[in-house]
Amino acid sequence: MRSSPKRLPALLLGTALVAGVLGIGTIASAADTDNSTPPAAVAANAHSGHIMAASTQASGDDADGDGYIPAVPQVTDVTPSTATPPPAYHHEFQAGCAVTHTAPDDPIVYPGQFGKSHDHTFMGNTSTNAASTTGSLYGGTTTCKAPADASAYWMPSLYKGDQKILPVGPQVIYYKAGVTDYRSVRPFPKGLRFVVGNPMQSAEEFRAHKGFVEGWECGDSFFNTDIPASCPSRPDVQLNLRMQAPSCWNGLYLDTPDHKSHMAYPVVKPGTNDNMCPASHPVALPMIEFKMAWPVNGDMSQVRLASGRGYSFHYDFFNAWEERTLKAMVDHCIVGGLQCDTRGFDLYRPERGTVLNADHRLP
Repeated sequence: MRSSPKRLPALLLGTALVAGVLGIGTIASAADTDNSTPPAAVAANAHSGHIMAASTQASGDDADGDGYIPAVPQVTDVTPSTATPPPAYHHEFQAGCAVTHTAPDDPIVYPGQFGKSHDHTFMGNTSTNAASTTGSLYGGTTTCKAPADASAYWMPSLYKGDQKILPVGPQVIYYKAGVTDYRSVRPFPKGLRFVVGNPMQSAEEFRAHKGFVEGWECGDSFFNTDIPASCPSRPDVQLNLRMQAPSCWNGLYLDTPDHKSHMAYPVVKPGTNDNMCPASHPVALPMIEFKMAWPVNGDMSQVRLASGRGYSFHYDFFNAWEERTLKAMVDHCIVGGLQCDTRGFDLYRPERGTVLNADHRLP
């Protein structure tokens, strides 16, 4: 499988230049800020230019700054599986990761550029910042239940007025099979990173996004493209959102200039209802699904994201799992067709055993 890696950045750079000429996605200067504006609004407005443009700066993982980070080794000669596996309703496990900190950093979109982004809420690796690389994350301290998961997960921070609202406790991050032949799923390569969604997307684009699940939810309200104006004022009600990531990889790059093109969503196998990876991205990887919950309800008129309206939601993933542990979880839970918890245990199939011990480590 061969590609022409340099054609894409030229197109992306051209698009970025046109956008710059037209004034699309420009960043407001501090001088334009009205002191009467709430801090949350200032943060969102000041960073409205946060887009997935071509990389402009070298980083620890991208020495030449062209946006391409080759996989070593690259995975070639893979054909997307069209096989029909044994029936298995579930093929997943959970990674419970709590919030670590917030910062206006994004080591994928703005590597090495501290304070360049709108504010993000980080989960997993406790050290994540603008200068994070595969090496700095790998083996690091984490708030994920499995110490082997030093990956970085982040999303735009949520505000109510000028108050930042943070998810409480471990958040549910699913690792699932996005393709019908769950047996073909293999672990993420070390250092893979990508962005899901786009902070500049419209409400219609967010609703039509292939990762859209049930939109913004609270109480009995579902499928909202924007944050609801109100939610029931009850202790059991939180604001929820689920969004799925692409799970098919081209096998060549750990990142590309737009932070998306090396990944793709599954496609429908012709004549069936089965999902398979496209030929351009033949390697089936776990499908990440964020299932986030924010402790806020009642009057939601002042609730918004640091990136803007609710439909600007997006998130980032930077893989830093210890390889043996990730492979054991993927093989047992996803390839094995189970519904696993954070230890790799399926409550409904206890005879299949558990991957991790009581400390969430490989025995």
